[in-house]
Amino acid sequence: MSTAKGAPRSPADAEALARFDQRMAVPLVLSAVLPLFLLPGGAHRWFAGAVFIAAWLVFLVDLVVHERRLVHYLGTWVGRFDLFVVVFTAPWFLIVGTGTGKFVILIRLARVARLVMATRGARRLLERLGYVTLVAVGVVFVGAAVGYHAEHATNPGFKTFGDALWWAVVTLTTVGYGDIVPHTTAGRVDGVMIMIAGIGVLGLLAGSLASFFGVSSRPAPVPVPPPSDEITTELAALRSQVARLADEVARLAPPSE
Repeated sequence: MSTAKGAPRSPADAEALARFDQRMAVPLVLSAVLPLFLLPGGAHRWFAGAVFIAAWLVFLVDLVVHERRLVHYLGTWVGRFDLFVVVFTAPWFLIVGTGTGKFVILIRLARVARLVMATRGARRLLERLGYVTLVAVGVVFVGAAVGYHAEHATNPGFKTFGDALWWAVVTLTTVGYGDIVPHTTAGRVDGVMIMIAGIGVLGLLAGSLASFFGVSSRPAPVPVPPPSDEITTELAALRSQVARLADEVARLAPPSE
């Protein structure tokens, strides 16, 4: 039994916590992200309130399970931050108001920070999404600049750089509204390059999400149990019998001339 802060209380607790963290990966991500797009006092206040309460309960259950399975979890800095997030993101708006202030929004962002700090899979996902975002932003701005330079003089659809930026975003995401179309050869080549980059970006995004959610085409490996004492004894007996048979065959074989 471990006595270090934040360590599992026993091997059974370690296994149970690993299974729990795997099951809670998706609920934690949703509970951290969804409340950022909702306001308690909006038109659908009952739905928003239910989402806030459910998200808070997810983090509360996560805190309770970690405190139960780990040694003095609240004594670690991750545990204290987890407690801070649970206390300050509680549905206080049910008592004191709507909770739409800037401070409340910042506290909701703390859930995302907690998720990044405490979940290794989420850290990897956010790192990959960060790289994908940088690539996508670079492709959009460079593609928009090239398209604007090639089309601005003759194509009214590229009247401003904002128009070119809109076209680059639509092209990168492979939506293809068709409201802005390049006419020059350079503009069309630029569009083809953006489309190819968009396919790659979407592929990287899908791969990152599939990796995070555990989607894999390979079957899970089947654990092979170690040989028991009975099997080991039988194998030793078989080896002994094979050795005796070999000696008997060698004795009965005719002598070579």
